[in-house]
Amino acid sequence: MSSGYNPKSCNALEKSFYRPVEAALRWCGLIEHESEILAALHGGADTPSAGQFPRWPCLRANTERIIDAIRHSNIPYGRDGKTVPDGEHVRPDRVTVRHTDLREWMAKTYPDQKPDFLFDETERNTHAAINADSFRALQADRDSLKARIEKTEDWARSMMAEKKALEGQLDSLRAREETVSQPLDPRSERTYQTIIGAMLELLVGENKPYKKQSALVAELVEKNKRGMSERTLNDKLPECRDIYKGN
Repeated sequence: MSSGYNPKSCNALEKSFYRPVEAALRWCGLIEHESEILAALHGGADTPSAGQFPRWPCLRANTERIIDAIRHSNIPYGRDGKTVPDGEHVRPDRVTVRHTDLREWMAKTYPDQKPDFLFDETERNTHAAINADSFRALQADRDSLKARIEKTEDWARSMMAEKKALEGQLDSLRAREETVSQPLDPRSERTYQTIIGAMLELLVGENKPYKKQSALVAELVEKNKRGMSERTLNDKLPECRDIYKGN
């Protein structure tokens, strides 16, 4: 049965406070050699001597960086883990820095370095240039972009609805056009021709609006531009008159 233990709730490299050299060896990734390094320091020295660990030159350099920060009041320090007032003398081999103070100093002074004992995986994978202010700026840009996308989506939905409505109207017009463009059946055509012939009898002749058919044709062509040519009318009108008279 599971105990519910969460191994990620702590960091095996982490301590509540460190001697400068303990912090430095963790910074250098030398935790596996901690016992060897601490045992080799002479008389409880707080800093490796020059050339003492030629394989790991950064060990001395990083230890000196931490001690220098303590001397210049960049990191609060303490005695055996208990913070003391700034400026109080502490024997070098008993000087310590708290984990939280060291972490804050490291983030400000060396933002490009995120040693495992101070920063979790998410923090190590976050670009050093992304601080709280830049994160908030990025978040504001994201929210603005999200609002613009939502507005664009609303516009797109509106355009799609309008397009669908127009397509429906177009389909309706096409259906009407197909109906109108269908040829007349012979019976309907003859009826229309008879009607046109009757109208010609009323309009063309002596003492009528048009003495000659050519005058009527000329006026129809002038006033109607929708496919009424003089030739077509001269061909069709006599045919309509003949059909009328034939009835």
